[in-house]
Amino acid sequence: MSVHLLEQGFQPYQWLSEFETQLPSGQHGASASFIGTMRDFNDNESIQHMTLEHYPAMTQRYLEQLEQRAEQQWPLNACLIVHRFGDIHIGDSIVLIGCWSAHRRAALDACAWLIEELKFNAPFWKKEYRQHGTVWVSENTSGN
Repeated sequence: MSVHLLEQGFQPYQWLSEFETQLPSGQHGASASFIGTMRDFNDNESIQHMTLEHYPAMTQRYLEQLEQRAEQQWPLNACLIVHRFGDIHIGDSIVLIGCWSAHRRAALDACAWLIEELKFNAPFWKKEYRQHGTVWVSENTSGN
């Protein structure tokens, strides 16, 4: 299984390295990855920390479906999705996506598609602890 939901912090480069060592050698010529990290601002306000809530089975199933859709759409050798939930602090890694393929275009396109789909459609609920109170975030910021 290459979809993981974690309540504890994780080291994204360690996950990438350990996952890649399990892949058949010589099968992939490209890999692309995305690492999302908690920043200290949103909507022009400072943020102290946040909480990500989810329904475990629903979120796991959704992320697995995303992975399957990516593997159907692009010729990928492998895909890895790691996502945090619970209390997350400034600088913590939140999400990791890795894609491996024979050629770079498939890896890059699949990785970009996965993070946009995940950010806008995955069933997570984000509560930010801002300077002037708590806010449930109703929509994600643009990826631009």
